[in-house]
Amino acid sequence: MPQQVFLRDAMRRLNFTRDALAQRIGVSRRALDSWLLPDESPEMRKMPEIAQRFVLEILKRTSIDTQDVYNHPTGNSESGQHLLSVDGYTRDSVEALLRVADIMQPVARRQKTTRVLEGAVLANLFFEASTRTRLSFSSAFARLGGSVCDTTGFTFSSMAKGESIHDTSRVISGYADAIVVRHPEQGAVAEFARATHVPVINAGDGPGEHPSQALLDLYTIQREFSRLDKLVDGAHIAFVGDLKYGRTVHSLTKLLALHRNLRVTLISPPSLMLPEHLVEYLARNGHHVEQTHDLPGGLKGADVVYATRIQKERFAQQETLEGYSTDFQINQALVNATCGAHTLIMHPLPRDSRPGANDLSVDLNFDSRLAIFKQTDNGIAVRMAIFATLLGVQDQVQHSLREVGWRVPVYLGPEEEVPYRDQ
Repeated sequence: MPQQVFLRDAMRRLNFTRDALAQRIGVSRRALDSWLLPDESPEMRKMPEIAQRFVLEILKRTSIDTQDVYNHPTGNSESGQHLLSVDGYTRDSVEALLRVADIMQPVARRQKTTRVLEGAVLANLFFEASTRTRLSFSSAFARLGGSVCDTTGFTFSSMAKGESIHDTSRVISGYADAIVVRHPEQGAVAEFARATHVPVINAGDGPGEHPSQALLDLYTIQREFSRLDKLVDGAHIAFVGDLKYGRTVHSLTKLLALHRNLRVTLISPPSLMLPEHLVEYLARNGHHVEQTHDLPGGLKGADVVYATRIQKERFAQQETLEGYSTDFQINQALVNATCGAHTLIMHPLPRDSRPGANDLSVDLNFDSRLAIFKQTDNGIAVRMAIFATLLGVQDQVQHSLREVGWRVPVYLGPEEEVPYRDQ
């Protein structure tokens, strides 16, 4: 196991910050930071064997059973080999999956390549328009060596001719080794899964859930908090926008609820508040929940601001939007006035960037607090981890890695302040 993966996993399982781990094993924070850098970084240093043994001893003393944690890295005990919801996850199984995502990072960042899914075929069935999610799943599967077949929209589907979900699922199962489905109706993806033993992944079912997005969001929060020497436990998370129909929020609140002592501020128009059962779920798990329509007041002191787009396509026929004025936009001036220097600004995308939109403003594009592109980049590693674990090849990845043969960009976008490979 690469030392970077080993150390990140140890910090997650021990619930340690970098400072806490460095102090526990008796090294400087600077030394620990150098051990956590990617192999390609000129500043990376090899961790001494005695330090590794010390960390292993600490894990042993705290009675953390590594084998038990990694037996079921995809969670979802109710749905077996499918990923339909985050409901089946425990904190341990989430951490196990994210450990696999750490192993995938060199491949996702185009430093290494692997062919562990060579010969496997993915069917992407998107009955709703999608750019990021569809291409992210396709890229993740292809980077593991697999092939991808795509279909988008009802008009290009046999379901437009009256074919049932059951028949469609069963037929596609004969063509593909994994199926990713996005559907406008809540529960439709679960119906796909009931018709097949081929792994089915929910890429969004109406106003229901979006489990892979929630996993990559949590992964991004953890990685950024590690860099800032913060823990998710005890954090202040502010959700903003359409919390009623925002399926990414629905899934992420459930994963965050696995942590301890969170302060969750829910900021939305009165007609788009988080469903009451999710509010109650957070409260039952010991978190402090506040609901407000006051955007500036709700953002104060937040460690994470998670903005969402208004899902007008999900509104009922007579449903109208009230209380969502231009004052609801999250922009540079508002962030500067209400947020700290290390607040993470997140959004599941797409955001409405047109003039006058009440969404996440483009004037934040070069703000170091903006994490939306880190989310999309991390999504490749997380979705690779999902495929690898569902198809049972996660243990083969590390031994199959090879150097890439093409020219890799140092920076992916002009907003990056440090080289892509050193993140």
